[in-house]
Amino acid sequence: MVYEQSLQFSFEAAHELGAAVRGEGDHPYARIHGHSFVVTVTLRAGALTSAGWIMDFAELRRISERVRDLLDHRLLNLIAGLERPTLENLAAWIFKAFAAEVEGLWRVEVARPTLNERVACYATG
Repeated sequence: MVYEQSLQFSFEAAHELGAAVRGEGDHPYARIHGHSFVVTVTLRAGALTSAGWIMDFAELRRISERVRDLLDHRLLNLIAGLERPTLENLAAWIFKAFAAEVEGLWRVEVARPTLNERVACYATG
């Protein structure tokens, strides 16, 4: 058997993609703009702990709230490692933020539901 455990959290933030898209005329992403983001963090395990879970949801929620606080109502471009805050880079940044504390981290998905866009970043190996 393989078990998966997921937790979602959301945040609001602004960003701009600047020079990389400015050459494409009046690209809307070249200007500062904001989004509502929804993040789904998924853990995967082949066995449960002695407590009968992959990870205590209370602990996973605590870590999620800490990461959320780093991103919520911020200009993402000003966060170290997010100078180019595409969905792909944001997913990788969030993955790294969780990886040090979460054993079995398998997938991080970042979505912008109002635009029907989402990107997922997976563990390899």
